[in-house]
Amino acid sequence: MRTIADIMSQECVTASMNSSIQEVAQLMKSHDIGFIPVTDQSKLIGVITDRDLVIRCCAESHDPSKAIGEFVSKDIRTAEPSLSVDEAASIMASEQIRRLPIVENGHLLGVVSLGDLAVREIFVNEAGQALNEISEHHNSTFH
Repeated sequence: MRTIADIMSQECVTASMNSSIQEVAQLMKSHDIGFIPVTDQSKLIGVITDRDLVIRCCAESHDPSKAIGEFVSKDIRTAEPSLSVDEAASIMASEQIRRLPIVENGHLLGVVSLGDLAVREIFVNEAGQALNEISEHHNSTFH
């Protein structure tokens, strides 16, 4: 049985609670990502997304030098590295999430994205279905 530890991205760009809005935005731009785990040492505290920066920071005219601490989403779904790939795909679909941080004893080991599931051609149907369900959910919020 393949586990998510087999397919997760281990090279994660991270930020700290003291990172500024601008620093995080620059990290997202330079790495072409929209999701950054926020850690203290390697302990996962939460995540911040490009959408968080737009909605919570820019739209509310916060100073770009302000620390991201208050904008970090802390109540996030995580998984252990022993979770099977099909279980991860099922969780991501049912909970409408595109990225799943992988932790062990609270420490960030990596992140599994829908792209990780699809690019590695593992359970492509589940990844496709999860993406379809998530996209439908997000699109319906704009109607």
